[in-house]
Amino acid sequence: MESPGRSRPRTQSRSKELPIDSILEGDCIAEMARLPDKSVDMIFADPPYNLQLGGDLFRPEGGKVDACDDDWDKFDSLATYDDFTREWLAEARRILKDDGTIWVIGSYHNIYRVGALLQDAEFWILNDIVWRKANPMPNFRGTRFTNAHETLLWCAKDEKARYTFNYRAMKALNDDLQMRSDWVLPICSGSERVKDDAGDKAHPTQKPESLLYRILLACTKPGDVVLDPFFGTGTTGAVARRLGRKWIGIERERSYVKVARQRIDATLPLDESAMTVMADKRSQPRVAFGLLVESGMVPAGSLLMDSKRRWSASVNADGSIACEGNSGSIHKVGATLQGAPSCNGWTFWHVELEDKLQPIDALRQKHLAGL
Repeated sequence: MESPGRSRPRTQSRSKELPIDSILEGDCIAEMARLPDKSVDMIFADPPYNLQLGGDLFRPEGGKVDACDDDWDKFDSLATYDDFTREWLAEARRILKDDGTIWVIGSYHNIYRVGALLQDAEFWILNDIVWRKANPMPNFRGTRFTNAHETLLWCAKDEKARYTFNYRAMKALNDDLQMRSDWVLPICSGSERVKDDAGDKAHPTQKPESLLYRILLACTKPGDVVLDPFFGTGTTGAVARRLGRKWIGIERERSYVKVARQRIDATLPLDESAMTVMADKRSQPRVAFGLLVESGMVPAGSLLMDSKRRWSASVNADGSIACEGNSGSIHKVGATLQGAPSCNGWTFWHVELEDKLQPIDALRQKHLAGL
């Protein structure tokens, strides 16, 4: 994330080549100004929210809440924040390809201002996505509703842009149902939370990898270049590496740069054979099989088997499966193999856990319990 109130040089020479798969350490606007015109395929931006929290916040039992009160999130006024937003959006528009898209995430503190400025900059809003947090932080003071969601704005450069949208991949990820604009995903916690050298969480607003997984799978292709101008601990870079996308991160906080590099270096890309998604052609269940793939409970590249081990299917990155020349959802492929009109893929397909087969429905129930 980026801090406000810095003077920024206006006469910087631009690079002729992109600094692929690297972190640029410095001011986001100054570093973007060095990148070539129309050079990146997608931008994911998690800018400062300008929370302006007043005073410490404590849990009911007395423990202090580790809230976002860092200097990079503080601005002198709303006008200062707006000026900062206009500047980085102008650079973002310049370096984005004509058929590229930009995603911006925010809370009620800033997303409405950012949305208006996106439209002022002539971006075309394709969707507003509600990320509904399955396990939000409570409102400890009990003075307002619990803030249980954040909003993402997905934009093209103009109304006629031929942007990438992997519609069938999103449908496969959602058990063959059209993906909706409300996404229920847990916040970043547990082993996914990046720690600093002291063992404390390295960043107060680290985004979950499952969120970036869905975004990159939805509107990029393998080999595309993804820019994150507010890189933080490198979630975008880690997921891009995992999915075979190229990435560029910009981050001015040295402590974040250090943990981001370590995190990305430790991330293993998916096997190329697992990168296949269903070719595009033209209500969401409680848990879609794709959610288990996103969360790593059933990683892409895993093998599913029926209870009698007659068939073995490989899991693709988008939650579709492939077996004996058939590809599609767990339900569709199971029905095709049996010559049946329908199939409950949750009970038909199994995974090998602890030397025995277990139906993938057991993992679905485990996921539900975690919510």
